[in-house]
Amino acid sequence: KTLKVMAEAFKELAEKINQCPDLELVPFSRACSLVSPLFRCLGIAFKFAELDYVAKVNDLVEASKSISVLPLMMDGDIETDCVRKAGSHTRNLLRVKRGIDMVKVLFEHIISSEGNSLKDPASKAYTQVFAPYHGWAIRKAVAAGMYALPTKAQLLNKLNEDETSARIQMQNYVLSANAVVKYVDQLFNSRELGIDW
Repeated sequence: KTLKVMAEAFKELAEKINQCPDLELVPFSRACSLVSPLFRCLGIAFKFAELDYVAKVNDLVEASKSISVLPLMMDGDIETDCVRKAGSHTRNLLRVKRGIDMVKVLFEHIISSEGNSLKDPASKAYTQVFAPYHGWAIRKAVAAGMYALPTKAQLLNKLNEDETSARIQMQNYVLSANAVVKYVDQLFNSRELGIDW
């Protein structure tokens, strides 16, 4: 049950954030890795997002072997002046945060929409989260790929969920992911790095 496992992992992260300001990298990267199958289930429209997201999460998993908490990881990149360089842990964290946010917004739109099509929820989520950072060519490719999205019923079938259980797990993820996204944004803003790059 992909959605249930995902929702529970993010609930644990949200609880840890409430207990301690220094979120550990191991549970964070593990929870983030549980989102990857969802991108895969969305098909070609989100193939680029899946590949990019998986690569960035894998970097954070590797980093977690030697760095204990997210703030230390970011501070290390700040010290070596590589925050905005391609491949830096901090830059990868920003991209992973957008993936988490994209899924959160997608779920919000799925929950609030009627019907079996995912085109409208997915288009709105993409436009809100990823489009501002993508060039014309990628935006055009994504728009074309939206026509190949599975239906909501097909997605739920791939995820082994029925409508009721999926709605509950999506709502649980939305609540918890919201806390995680805010936490990461706060890490960036408290170091005056901004989040719009």
